[in-house]
Amino acid sequence: MSCFKLHVSLCKEIEKDIARYWWHNNKEQKGIHWVSWQRLSLLKYAGGLGFRDLICFNLAMLAKIGWRIVQHPESLLAHVLHDKYHYGLNFLEAGCGRGSSWGWKGII
Repeated sequence: MSCFKLHVSLCKEIEKDIARYWWHNNKEQKGIHWVSWQRLSLLKYAGGLGFRDLICFNLAMLAKIGWRIVQHPESLLAHVLHDKYHYGLNFLEAGCGRGSSWGWKGII
């Protein structure tokens, strides 16, 4: 999740599997939904279990990589990405070209 932007449908499917694990006893019987998914995904201090919205979490992890590139331009990752994708520009001015990798597109 921290390297590539996952497709929205994949994130929703993972969330469904997590919910199915919490609400169902086994595959044959239907489970009882004691609490809504919105309530389970609340922060722990707000009364929930702290499950994360995977779409937002994925974007936050990619933004963290971008932040590290901006804060530490001397790092190996920043040098490699600079030379490959945005030579002559700073990170905030960079864009996606036709030959960009999925990882770079996710970070941008």
